[in-house]
Amino acid sequence: MELALSFEPTGAQHEQEMAFSNRDASYDGVFYFAVKTTGIFCRPSCPSRPNRENVEFLRTVKECIEAGYRPCKRCRPLETNGILPSWVSGLIDHIESDPSARIKASDLKTLEITPERARRWFQKHYGMSFSAWCRGHRLACAFTQIREGASLDESTFSTGFESHSGFRDAFSRIFGHPPGRTSDASRRLVTTVWDSPIGPLLAACNDDGICMLNYVDRRELEVNLENLRRHFDCAVVPGQHPFLAQLRSELADYFTGKLSSFTVPIAPRGTAFQEKVWAELQRIDYGTTLSYDELASRIGQPTAKRAVARANGMNQICILIPCHRVIAKDGRLSGYGGGVWRKRLLLDLEHRSRAPDGL
Repeated sequence: MELALSFEPTGAQHEQEMAFSNRDASYDGVFYFAVKTTGIFCRPSCPSRPNRENVEFLRTVKECIEAGYRPCKRCRPLETNGILPSWVSGLIDHIESDPSARIKASDLKTLEITPERARRWFQKHYGMSFSAWCRGHRLACAFTQIREGASLDESTFSTGFESHSGFRDAFSRIFGHPPGRTSDASRRLVTTVWDSPIGPLLAACNDDGICMLNYVDRRELEVNLENLRRHFDCAVVPGQHPFLAQLRSELADYFTGKLSSFTVPIAPRGTAFQEKVWAELQRIDYGTTLSYDELASRIGQPTAKRAVARANGMNQICILIPCHRVIAKDGRLSGYGGGVWRKRLLLDLEHRSRAPDGL
């Protein structure tokens, strides 16, 4: 593993080294350090200071677990709960305080943020550059303003666009229609990506409820966003929404064992059969499991085990529609879209009613 590290780009390696040396909490969730002599993995901000020669850097919780490391009981790296690094939350608050602002490299430097760091973080967590995120955020604000009755002039200039033609072109590229036709709330999905104790989660909603909550690796983020656009046939823009805020709060409580039932509205989209299966999944009690055979019987189609399994696998709202609670008839933890290791951690969390502090 040490040899592999030496082949990383010099900038990335130096960044990890500095974050490790400085115990920089803003890198928590960005990478982890694992200690070979103790077999544990930690956040970069962990107070423990092992000798550097005993440390290796890993990108994800999955990599740490598959390499045989267990989570540190001191810094509890599994309990990230979607909390943004302070510099990111401060930057987003700064942008949202003035939707018309165009953030330049000089503005970032004034906030003591390097443009490269912002680009890398937003590319990793949102699948787009920081400038593209800002543009999408401004257009999402404009969409909301127009839907609430604002004039074209108000929406154009209050979101930082300098001309009607430029605004119309940018709006039409994202939403597929000119701003004058914005009336249907379902014509856009608002998305965000959070870190969680079991890896990054992509969340999306419209005004009906949560439409997607799924695990996403960095290399798959852009594919997931494109699939979301095709499936819902509408624009997908980054931003904030009351349902996303509620979901984030409820997930934080879920991962610390304080919540066993979600109240945030959901808006799944599937066939009638799939939605029937997903509705039954939501009736499986917290902390319990069910076999595919039993699930098929519950929906009144005992011979449809394979169809039930396929519907289970097509679920796009993980955790809230708890397909992780369905196991093989013999008790094995059979396939799971997020990986069996995640399924095991979720079931362990629910069985013990608290966030896992070991494996």
